[in-house]
Amino acid sequence: MNMKAIQFHKNSSEDGSATDIELPLPKASGHDILVKIEAIAMNPVDYKVRPAEGDPPKTLGFDAAGTVVEVGDKVTLFQKGDQVYHAGDVTRPGTNAEFQLVDERIVAKRPTSLDSSTSAALPLTSLTAWESLFDRLGINPDTPEENSGKSLLIIGGAGGVGSIAIQLAKLAGLTVVATASRNESADWCRNLGANHIINHHEAMPPQLKNLGLETVDYIANFNDVDRVWEAMADMIAPQGSLVLITGHQNQLDLGGTLKLKSARICWEFMFTRSMYQTDDMIEQHHILTRVAKLVDDGKLIATANDRLSPINAGNILEGHRRLESGSTIGKLVLSGWK
Repeated sequence: MNMKAIQFHKNSSEDGSATDIELPLPKASGHDILVKIEAIAMNPVDYKVRPAEGDPPKTLGFDAAGTVVEVGDKVTLFQKGDQVYHAGDVTRPGTNAEFQLVDERIVAKRPTSLDSSTSAALPLTSLTAWESLFDRLGINPDTPEENSGKSLLIIGGAGGVGSIAIQLAKLAGLTVVATASRNESADWCRNLGANHIINHHEAMPPQLKNLGLETVDYIANFNDVDRVWEAMADMIAPQGSLVLITGHQNQLDLGGTLKLKSARICWEFMFTRSMYQTDDMIEQHHILTRVAKLVDDGKLIATANDRLSPINAGNILEGHRRLESGSTIGKLVLSGWK
């Protein structure tokens, strides 16, 4: 039996760079579950891992929501018929296929209050935001009273990760300053709970001071690193913490002001746990379970903001082009197979 899939055969979003094909239906074993994909969401990592020249074709895609149709012999968390969501594993074939094998430890039952397409917008950005704030920066999500008075600057507030991070930070009791460069993205951030907005295309330290904040306790940079590196050093508080999720082109100066401030700098890569099969890999199952409860309790809003249908090569390529433009707000979701 075969399944529909989309494969990229070159690193481009031009028409013809990806094609609709059929692949053999995979079979679940071990800790794997086989998920029938109903909806997917797109992220910048999708276009960042397209195959280079000479590489074999790749089935991309990470965010997904669907239904479990088969379980491996070591699976204990799920059974056939469970409605789930997940962000996948960068080392394995992705969600741009009708069916996908995924390790149960990075999957959770999706929010019962959402349909599959809205649920699909959540996993990768929720995991990245959660791990950034609570695993990397060390903020305790369960003690908002202790976090009161602490401040967080989110660079790239209107993007997929920033949109979730604003909400999680507010639930954790922080004062949130988000960056946005357009009126519509600024409004988006405010509606999600940001206390203040500054423009990351302009000098940020003076804008922060105009808000009455000399520095912030935490910085989560979900956007460009090189261009704002010196500004972040100015804005972080002594003994403050920064988390970064994107690459950089220039050599970063880890001395200077950052050294004098004893600033803590860490990286967040959502795929680390699955890539290295870490002992705490199941934490992503726990995080997604908590996120689903927050959604069902009305405390967290899914950020699907644009939709395409069906899931096919043409729409996948269109999604890559929109993401590459750098102007998307929230998440782009694709659903349905034809």
